Order: sequence, then structure tokens, then C-alpha cells
Amino acid sequence: MNLKTYKKLRAKQLNPDFKSAIEIVEIPISKPAVNEILIQNKFAGVNGGFDTLLCRGDLPYINLIPPFDLGVEAVGEVVAIGENVKDFQIGDAVVTTARGGYREYQVIDANLGVKVREATPELLTLMPTGVSALVALEKVGEMKSNEVVLVTAAAGGTGHIAVQLAKLAGNHVIGTCSSEAKAKLLRELGCDRIINYRTENLNQVLKEEYPNGINLIFESVGKEVFDTCVQNLAVRGRLIVVGFISEYAHNVEQITQPRIYHQLSWKASSVRGFLMAHYKEYMAEARDRLLNLFYTNKLKVAVDPTQFQGIESIPDAVEYLLSGQNCGKVVVRF
Repeated sequence: MNLKTYKKLRAKQLNPDFKSAIEIVEIPISKPAVNEILIQNKFAGVNGGFDTLLCRGDLPYINLIPPFDLGVEAVGEVVAIGENVKDFQIGDAVVTTARGGYREYQVIDANLGVKVREATPELLTLMPTGVSALVALEKVGEMKSNEVVLVTAAAGGTGHIAVQLAKLAGNHVIGTCSSEAKAKLLRELGCDRIINYRTENLNQVLKEEYPNGINLIFESVGKEVFDTCVQNLAVRGRLIVVGFISEYAHNVEQITQPRIYHQLSWKASSVRGFLMAHYKEYMAEARDRLLNLFYTNKLKVAVDPTQFQGIESIPDAVEYLLSGQNCGKVVVRF
């Protein structure tokens, strides 16, 4: 390894526009200290909503002062090892989910790395994206069997994992999407009813085909889609707010309408917020279960085919994800 420096992406200032908030810096490659490993990243997962909200200063549970590093999950190979490291060797593939995945190299505490079979982009769909889907469905949504489950943005990085987990649990799964390419992916994943909201009316389909309502909703779109989902909850139905991508890149929409308890109380239904940071105790078990499902071919992982190469391509990857064009997980290759 002859390189002396590497590139990383960081926020230089808080700004509603992601491209205006960021800068690429070149810094020296550090040597790993005791109990640390140096990883050369091969791929990083793109979390457009999280990235944008972070750069706007709109994440209430994280109070960062610029400059701060960006990116979360990355997968790469160990290229140097500090003293006392027992569980890793040079050449091992490793996934990391510490903040700062948008970088070509990183030094981490060896305990924070997860050893995997090989450094492939598919793994970034499982960690932390798939882990979030599993924990949200089971711990927050109290997912059962023989229920009707609705997944919005079902062909996205998190959504397509949620669809499969709900199917594996023995449920009837509805998935919403915005294109025929996404509908094709959902058909391949065994989705029972696919609603392309550009050609069908979501509220009309749910009212006509599911008159008893939806038992469990995995919702990440927001705005009118959220409103429609609340209206179509079944008696004792649960709606998990996983995100609200329709508002990430825009000002928050101000609305005036009857308070939500008018819709929830009579059905004993509920709306529950989910954030993985508050459910960390379930991460390890969920991760191991997902890896097992993936390695035994019980879980398919979709990585969006659009190529984003290098640190410089990350702003375009974020914009692409927020535009809703992606089929599966968006990744950047280093």
C-alpha cells in the first residue's frame, strides 16, 4: 500500500442544498493503533434522506457542528492491523456502520467491524438497511402471520427487504411503487398486490380490495401517502413511520385538518415512529439472522444498477435516490 492520502466527504456547513453543504477533503491515511484495523472501502451505501436532513441540521437526535463526516455503511477489505487484533487478518472482508462511510479508507476499532464472506455491495442492503426493516416490523410493528401488510416505496433499499420479511412471516403483502421496472422487481420478490400509484389510485384500491383495512403498514413516503395509509388502517392496525422521503428535500408541508386521534381512536389503531438508533440492542441478532437468510438464498437483495464511481459521484447518487428512480439499494463504488 503506497498511498499516503485518501479522500472523504464531509459537511463544511449546514445548508438545505446537499451539494452546497459538502466538500471533498484529502487527508493522510492513519496507521491503526492498538485494537484497530485499517480498511480500504470498496462500496458505500447511500442514504439520501438521512444525508440531506443531517446537512440541513434537521435531525433532532444528532446535534453536529460542521465540519463533520458523512456516510454510514461501507464494505471493504482489511489492509493493516494494529496490535492485539485477534479476529481479523489482512484481506478479510468487513462491513462497518459507523458514521463516515463516504471515505476511501477508514480506521476503526476492530470490535465495530463485522466480518463477512466477501466485500460485495449486496451486504450494504442488509446492514443497516435490512436490519432496520426487520427490527421495525417485528419490534415496533409487532408483525404476525396471516395479516395484510402494506409496504410503501416497496422497491427501495429498505422496502424490498420489508416485503420479503413480511412474506417469509406468512403475510399477504401489498407494495406501492412508481414504475413498471419497480413493479417487475416486486413481482420477482413475491409481492401479492403491486400498486403503481402513477397508474392506479392508492386510496381507491385499498378501499375496494381491502374493505377490512390493513393490519400493518411500513411507511416511508409521507405526505398524502401517509394520510391514505392512516385512513385505511384496520381495527387494531399498526402503522410504522420509517421515514418521509417526500419531504426530505423540501420544506415541511403545513397542514390543517382534524387531529389524528379522530382516525385512530375508534379503530384502536396506532401510528408508531421508528428510528434504529433507539433500538440498538436488537441490531446484532437481526444482522446475523439477515446474513443467514441471504447466504441460504431465502432473501434476495436488489442493488440499483446505476453506476456511481468515486467520492465525487456521491452528490449525484444522493439526488438520484431522492428523485425516487432507484430500484433497490443505491451504492457508490470506490
